[in-house]
Amino acid sequence: MLKKQSKDFLKKLLNASSPSGFEYSAGKIFREYLKIFCDRTYADVMGNSFGVINENAPFKVMLAGHYDEIGFQVVHICDNGFIYFRSVGGIDKITIPGTEVEILTEKGKIPGVIGKKPIHLVEAKDREKSMDLKDLWIDIGTETKKESEKMISIGDPIAFKPNYCELKNNRITSKGLDDKIGAFIAAETIRTLAEAKFKNIAVYCVGTVQEEVGCRGAFPASFSIHPNVGFAIDVGFATDTPDINVKQFGVAKLGKGPILNRNADNNSILGKLLRETSKKTKTPYQEDAGFRASGGTDTAAIQLIKSGVATALISIPNRYMHTQVEMVDLKDVENAIQLLSHTIMAINTKESFIPV
Repeated sequence: MLKKQSKDFLKKLLNASSPSGFEYSAGKIFREYLKIFCDRTYADVMGNSFGVINENAPFKVMLAGHYDEIGFQVVHICDNGFIYFRSVGGIDKITIPGTEVEILTEKGKIPGVIGKKPIHLVEAKDREKSMDLKDLWIDIGTETKKESEKMISIGDPIAFKPNYCELKNNRITSKGLDDKIGAFIAAETIRTLAEAKFKNIAVYCVGTVQEEVGCRGAFPASFSIHPNVGFAIDVGFATDTPDINVKQFGVAKLGKGPILNRNADNNSILGKLLRETSKKTKTPYQEDAGFRASGGTDTAAIQLIKSGVATALISIPNRYMHTQVEMVDLKDVENAIQLLSHTIMAINTKESFIPV
């Protein structure tokens, strides 16, 4: 079971609002937590956050989870005070009408709701269609453009309202589990290693930014570290809900362990070590071929730095991805922390990881 301190950190991180490019609050929370057990913490110009132990050891391992989240951005304020917006990251448009949001301004958070024309006033032929974002607006309760402009500026980021909730069977739901749960696992893994007084390897924990708009933070973060081994922790598609074709997307269930991926982003020798460690420690895991042949997570960004890095993607099964109510099982989270910690302890620093 997660310690109370860890659970409190997770809740605080998930309730932070950090759309891609505007991750300040999540970054501050992340670094404050890492300070408790890391030898050094710092940030870079992109907003990536770092914590490191054993920094002078020649062999380097990087743990990366991105703490940016999908969201929106203000693009226009109309004469009657309504706010029009664009998406930041891949938004599921069908889930957006009726959503509670926070506009993140220099003067603080402004609450609002995403509105649309009532269903009664929509022509019958259009009622079953998903709406484009241009047909939606945010209502903050103002009556004029001037009134809204006193609080809101063009370009202000917008986040889903915090909604962390604990459910049955160790499951939680929240906005931003993609991928604050991965950043959390990275932090808990380095905490576990620090408390075990692990000394052989330099371990860097990185909360990366701007993953949802092209894995932009992972490139400079990994370039600055140039690790020998890089683990990216992200979410993967849980396929244990109705109407998902497992013949196309594979089998991945909540509570059955983290997902180990096998595609071009994953070094085969590192993958073998993960699986061998899983057997030795009796840590459950699930197999997946990867949603794509390559790309889509920070793994590919880390892998391609300088002369190349041995990388592996560890995914946490996630229901309802890119909505306000993503869901994961904390048993999978605990098993991911255990698997990563033991795998890092088992690394042979003389291994080249060249797959020949």
